[in-house]
This record gives sequence, structure tokens and C-alpha cells, in this order.
Amino acid sequence: MKKQITIYIDGKAYSVEEGQYLVEAIRAVALKIPSLCYYSHIDPPLGTCRVCTVLVNGKSVAACTTPVREGMEVILEGEGMPDVRKAIVEMMFSEGNHFCPACEKSGDCDLQGLAYEMGMTSSRFPHLFMNKPIDYSGKRMLIDHSRCIRCRRCVEEIFTEEGEKVFSFHKRANQTSIAIDYKREALLSEATAMEAMHICPTGAIIVNGKSLARPRGYRKYDQQDSPVEVVLSKPQLQKHAGKKRVATTSLAGCFGCHMSLLDIDLDILDVLELVEIDKSPLTDKKRFDQRCDIGIIEGGCCNAENVEVLRDFRENCDVLVAIGECAIWGGLPAMRNLVPLEECLLESYGGPSFIPHDQDLPKLLDNVYACNEVVKIDYYVPGCPPDASHIWKMIKYILFDVPYTISSQEISYD
Repeated sequence: MKKQITIYIDGKAYSVEEGQYLVEAIRAVALKIPSLCYYSHIDPPLGTCRVCTVLVNGKSVAACTTPVREGMEVILEGEGMPDVRKAIVEMMFSEGNHFCPACEKSGDCDLQGLAYEMGMTSSRFPHLFMNKPIDYSGKRMLIDHSRCIRCRRCVEEIFTEEGEKVFSFHKRANQTSIAIDYKREALLSEATAMEAMHICPTGAIIVNGKSLARPRGYRKYDQQDSPVEVVLSKPQLQKHAGKKRVATTSLAGCFGCHMSLLDIDLDILDVLELVEIDKSPLTDKKRFDQRCDIGIIEGGCCNAENVEVLRDFRENCDVLVAIGECAIWGGLPAMRNLVPLEECLLESYGGPSFIPHDQDLPKLLDNVYACNEVVKIDYYVPGCPPDASHIWKMIKYILFDVPYTISSQEISYD
């Protein structure tokens, strides 16, 4: 039997095995700590994703690369450490082009699942939309470098039958990317190629002709059903007599979120007893009659008109709620951010002479922007579209202070 030593996690003493890495010790005492790169059979551990960051004796470290030692003091949940780990995940989303509604691995993506578990409804960091290539040169698989989080799983786990590595790291620092040996990749068995696709924590590795897509409800992260803690600030509404007033708009989106908003069937009759809908496509009102308690925004900003409407909502509503992926970070319309605007227009219309131009047409912006990049957004409801019950739970919390809890299944990015 291995020697037992005592460590302190959030001030409580635990007996753990000497020689363990801290991430294993934390899990051995039935505590939770996230990770995207850790495999117990890889020694030394990779330590690449840093999602398992904790404080040890006041110093920030990765728990997967830190051996336990007698008397060490670990801060796992205190001093803002959960928010630090959440911020790391948010940065991964912001640095990569993770278009979840269009991703082959959505619902089975470890990065996405970890964000669900952390209750991530939006990223506090602006999305970079870097134009990283998709490598189609391989015989068996493609590599989407914009989705790669450089965890090294594929580098350390995928070999040919002769024991030769197929993947490797190329360049250094923020220029690091995954390189693939095409000759070795062509020799991989189908089972090994599929293993490479499955061990990737995102949708960066896809085997040609082998779909991962499954119906919603049957995917890995559709199955979890645990409560998610979503920290919400207290809504600041101006007091007034009469019904609460709600306004809605659809910017650069597909109107799917409005359809979801109405997807509460006959319960809409109960809602109308409590609220009055002001400016909205649902009422066809073009201007605000008076100030509203809450404004609901669908879609991002792709042109000057979108910006004008969004600023008008910010000026006339006490609270703004962004619903759906397009409003929160640009969504599928933001896929045009990966190419110059002129190139996008030429591809769409076939030539300069065919590109519409008229003083009555709204001016296109250089990028599609999330709403919070234009005005202050108070609350976020992710999804494509978000579930109707999730939307109305948020609205009832804001308007009537009804306690707001959701299950992990209600947080969705697709």
C-alpha cells in the first residue's frame, strides 16, 4: 500500500497517496476539477490546457503537473479560482472559430461540454475570428486549425502500426500549430483514424466520410442533467404603474429565436396578462411608445441599421437581453469575418458590377459584431435557438424576481 500524506484543500485536511499528481488526488477524494488534456497514462502529463489551474501555497499552478506533497495547501474553489478556470475556457472559445451550430462535433465536444458544466453563457473576451486554414491535404482526415486548442492529445496518442508519430507541434508560442505527416497519415487503419477524431476535445480532426453528427438528445453532453450555477446580477428596473413592458428585435439573424420565444404554446396567454409587448416584429410597432422594462435582442450587427436599432434599444430599455448565438458572438453570420468583406461580396454576387449599392441600402460593416461589442448587454441566453423555457425563466427573473435555476441541458450553443 502506498504511503498516505495529508494535504489541505480549501482549508480541509485530506489523506491522499504520495506520488500522485494533484489532479488525481483531488478526484480521489470525490472533488471535481476540470481538464481537457490530462490522461493518467501519459507521464509526464501534458499540462497544455491549464483548465485545472489551482492555487498551491499561494501560487497559481496546473494541478495535472503538480505532485502532491505533505502539508500542501490547495485553493480549489476559493479566491475566485472557478472564475479563473472559466475565463480560460472562454478564451479558448474567443481565440478559435468555434461555430457550434455548424460543427460536426457539437454535442460531443469536450470543450463545449466543459463550458456547459461551468455555466458559460457568453465570453467576456471579444472573438478574434482568426483566419486559420483548414488542411484538406491528408488522405484520411482534415485538420481545422481554427478549432485546435493545442492540447497535444493527438501528438501523444496516435501512432502508425510501426510506432511512428503522425502528429507533431509546429512553430512555437502563439504561432504553434499541429502538423501532420501525410505519408504516415495515409497508412493509418480506419480504427486509428477514428480514434484520432474521438480523442480530439474539439472538432479539429475530422475523418473524411465518417460523420460524428447525431440527433440532439443522443449526444454525449445532451445526457447530463445536473444543475448549473449561473451567477446573475440584480436587475435594475424603473418603477412604474401598470404592466411590465417588453420590446424585441431581430438584427442579423434568422428569426429562429423569436420563434422559440413564442414556443410556449397557450402559456403565451398567461404572459400577456402580465406584460405588454411594445416595439417588436410581433406587434409590428416601428417605434417605442414609451420606455420599456426589458429589451430582447436576437441577431448580431452586420450593418449600420443594425447598430442604430441596437443603440435605440439600449436607450429605451432598462435591461437588455441577448438571446441566441448570433446576438451573443455573431453566430453563423460571423463566418464571413474570416474573409475580407470585398472578397465576400465578390463571391456572393459574382463580380463588382453585380454588387448592390444604393443610398437606401444599409452600409455593411467590416465584420459581424456581437451585440455587447456595440452596447452594454445585461443578460445572455445562449442557443441556436435557445429553449423557450430558458428564455422565459430569464424574463420572469428580470421582471418579477422569480428564482432562476436551469439544468445543464438548457444551456446550449447549437
